[in-house]
This record gives sequence, C-alpha cells and structure tokens, in this order.
Amino acid sequence: MGNIILFTNTFLSYLLLMVIIVVIAGVAVFIGIKMRKNKDSKIQTSQAGSEQKAES
Repeated sequence: MGNIILFTNTFLSYLLLMVIIVVIAGVAVFIGIKMRKNKDSKIQTSQAGSEQKAES
C-alpha cells in the first residue's frame, strides 16, 4: 500500500512540474508572437514613411 502512495505522489509531482513547464512555454510563445507582430508593424510603418518621403 505504501508503494502505491509513494508512486502516486511522485507521479503527481512530475505531472505538476510538466504542467508548469507547459504553461511557461505557452506564455513564452505568446510573448514571442506578440513581439514579432509588433516588430513587423514597426517595419511596415517605417517603410511606408520612407516611401512617402521618396515621393515628395
């Protein structure tokens, strides 16, 4: 009986650790996508501004 309890405790501990790692990875991916979209929009507005200066 004791071995089953120890196994369950260990299993739940590793499961909790895995969930924490997945959540941190998900947040990192979300931040990375948001930063990339922000960078792309800045580059696009920069190119649009330089095109308007070239037309003048």
